[in-house]
Order: sequence, then C-alpha cells, then structure tokens
Amino acid sequence: MSHATSSDIWVSELNARPEIRAAFPRSTVRFYDTTLRDGEQTVGVVLSPQQKLEIARKLDALGISRIEAGFPRVSADDAEAIQLMLKAGLRAELWGFSRAVRADVEELVRLGLRASVIEAPTSDIKLRAYGISRDEVLTRVTDAVSFAKQNGIRVAFFAVDGTRSDPEFLKRVYLGSLEAGAAEIVVVDTIGACGPEAVEYLVRQVCAWVGSGVPVHFHGHDDFGMATACAIAAIRGGASWIQGTINGMGERAGNADIGEIALALRCLYDVPVALDLTKIREVSEFVQRASGYSLEPWKPAVGQNLFMRESGAVASQFHIPEAIEPFSAALVGARRQIVLGKKSGLDSIVLKAKELGLDVPESQRPAVLAAVKKKSIGEHRLLTDAEFCGIVQQVCGK
Repeated sequence: MSHATSSDIWVSELNARPEIRAAFPRSTVRFYDTTLRDGEQTVGVVLSPQQKLEIARKLDALGISRIEAGFPRVSADDAEAIQLMLKAGLRAELWGFSRAVRADVEELVRLGLRASVIEAPTSDIKLRAYGISRDEVLTRVTDAVSFAKQNGIRVAFFAVDGTRSDPEFLKRVYLGSLEAGAAEIVVVDTIGACGPEAVEYLVRQVCAWVGSGVPVHFHGHDDFGMATACAIAAIRGGASWIQGTINGMGERAGNADIGEIALALRCLYDVPVALDLTKIREVSEFVQRASGYSLEPWKPAVGQNLFMRESGAVASQFHIPEAIEPFSAALVGARRQIVLGKKSGLDSIVLKAKELGLDVPESQRPAVLAAVKKKSIGEHRLLTDAEFCGIVQQVCGK
C-alpha cells in the first residue's frame, strides 16, 4: 500500500476542489498487472520462465493484487512460468489468459489456475478481421465462460476492441458472459482509440448495465499518450480495477503504466491505491534489465532525471524540494542529487562540493565552475563525481 503523507505531496490545491474530489471513490483502487503477457508483446522482448518468476516476485512485493501469469495454450514457456509461480507462494492472485475457446480453458484447468481473463472480439472491425459473426461470438463466449465456471475458474470477460463496438451489442455480450458465469467485466481500449471523456462515459454505462455487484476493470493502451488519463477517467466512471504494465511496456505505444496511474491517483486525487510506490523505481529498473530496453530519463515516476538537478537556477532552490518538485523523492524511493554540466551555477558547485566533502573556497568557485562548463560543453555530457574532484584538485590544489 502507498504510505504517502501530505508532507510528501506538493500539488495544486485546485485538485482538492469539492467538485473534483467528489467525482472519485474513496475505496482503494487495485491493479491487475499484465506485464508478463501483454507487456511481453513489446517488440523484441523475450522473457524466460525464470525471468517471469523473478518479475512476479517483484510485482508481488510492489503490492500488485493480481498478476496475469501468461497465455499457456499458445506458449509452452508460459505454462512453465505459471507452474513456477504457482509454487512460489505469492500473495497476489495468479490469473491466466484465454480466448473464448474451450481448449484454452482446458489448459488453465490442467495447470490448476483458479482465475482467468477470457477474451473475445466485439467490434465489427475485429469480427470482420477474424471472419466470425456476432452470433458466433456470443456462442463462443457462453460456452467458454460456462465451461470455466464449471471447472472452478473465476472469469473476467474481456471484450476485445470494446471501445469501438456497437454499444447495444457490447451490452448483449457483457450480459451474456455474466449469465454464463463470468464474475467480472473488462472494458478494453485495445488500440488506444478512446479519449478520457469517452472512457468515463463507457465505463459508467457498463457499470450501469452490469450492476454494482460486478467489478469492472479498465484495460487501455497509450497510442495517443492518453492511457494514464483514460485510466483516471475510468476510475471516475466506476471502475475498481486498472489493468496495465510496469513502465507501460506493450506493443505499439504500450499499455497503461501502472506506476504513473497509481502516482496520479494518490497525489492528484487523494485516492488510495494498493501499491507500494516506494518500490516502483526498483521494479521498473528490474523489468528494464530483464527485457533489454531502457526508458526515457524524463519518464514520469521512474525516469532517472526526475530528481537530478543540473540548472544553477534550480540548484539554488535545492534545499526547498517543494519549490521544484510536485512530490518527494522518498515517495517513489528515489534519491535527489545535484549533477554538474553546461547549465550548472555557483550554487551547484557549493552543493556538490558539500556532498563530496570537498572544501572549495568562495574565491575559487567561479574558476571551478568555468572548468566544469568547459568540460561539459566540450564533451557534450555531464561530469562524473571523479572528474569534479579532479577539477577541484587542479584549481584549488586540494
């Protein structure tokens, strides 16, 4: 769970206006992580069963409530990873992924999974692509969901391309899945085709269709850079679960980023989240290493630049974090630091010297700064601490 206090968060008081806060629930938002399935669809990423187990352990420590362990019918590696996870004693629920195909569900039963998403396309675009009719989809959903229910599997029905589906047909499929035994419903923006206002509208509609006793999830993608905003909108609309991935990894522009969403809910809207934000950067780095990619250093929540300060004008305010940051480094388990480069100022020199235990007399600080800037400009990069120590020794004779 996030343990942030108001002393960690310095956002605008406008967020606390009654009409804004009233739009959000006070109940805890929980996360369904699909890094190991949808996240692995990131181009070029291949995770071994052992890596998936290690990531699952990190997700569990992070406070993820449900981990989508894989799609075992189409991947022997996923089946092996699921077996490893089932033996690992994780606190998080392990969920499978299945098409509305009986053989997919049979594989879940064989492995001993007790919960799974079952997917089927609902938009006319997808139905044409698959070459099936609306009636065929309904039949497949009813058969697969009822078979899963008979075998003791809790089902969340996942309407592929739901945001581009005919609303009346979408309602028919959702209600049909519930009649067949589904316990939960997933609103799915498969290709990131919805803005936040439309997501809020659709989630609110779905919640009305299925009734208050049925948990509703939102699963979004980031094709227009709106996945976090859409997830927030889904919570306003009545969703209680957000599906996403670590670092927003996934195919095309990626999935909704669980860390970003949790941070925004907690800091901007004071909504409780079932996530330990102090571990989000550690988990982000672990998943990056396992997957073989790196993120933009300015990425929200986990970017390496978030608490680095190079600019002299900003460094002069470094001792007042709330003047230059919207939330504390401690909230996300980060460390604040001064770095030296082209944009550094005299305050930067003072702070870095203090950090490293160096004595730089005031009269020699301009010369040290000039040497720092010259090296940074000449080499188009920041200086290391060792290089700064060398400059201080050269200029000050220490």
